[in-house]
Amino acid sequence: METYLIELTNNRAYRLLQDLEDLKIIKVLKREKEEKQEVPKSRTARFRGALALTNEQYQNFQKHAKEIRNEWPESI
Repeated sequence: METYLIELTNNRAYRLLQDLEDLKIIKVLKREKEEKQEVPKSRTARFRGALALTNEQYQNFQKHAKEIRNEWPESI
């Protein structure tokens, strides 16, 4: 027998599948829920290491970030 993946678009479709299963025409296989990936503790955690910078590039980036932060007034 072949297995098909079907996306149900409304409740009537589900009831129809149940009726077909009751008539022994099809067998409904329920897929186990996929485990969710672990949620990062912070929203930025997923970006750690994404730039793959050398140490020199990292230092330049940090310096630039500090400089542009100082351009804004403190009252913001």
